[in-house]
Amino acid sequence: MLAERKIYLPTIEEDNAINIGIISDPDTMEVSDADFNKLKPIHGRSTGNGTKISTTVRFDADIIAAFRSSGKGWQTRMNNALRDWLQSHSPA
Repeated sequence: MLAERKIYLPTIEEDNAINIGIISDPDTMEVSDADFNKLKPIHGRSTGNGTKISTTVRFDADIIAAFRSSGKGWQTRMNNALRDWLQSHSPA
């Protein structure tokens, strides 16, 4: 059973101190209501340029490991490597 939780709101003095800290922070900005209303939620991954096709392909484990070990963006690098190969080879 979860323990009962209590919420403690800051006092007026604490709230004022918090707001002074926010105002004095150069990296903080307050978003106007108009700007806030323009914001849109982001859900899932972006669709990119719309030219990608989802498929299932089986590669040797060492090939995938090599590309994955290169860090974020490994699938794009793998796509580019295949594109480079097609420049000098026929897929048939």
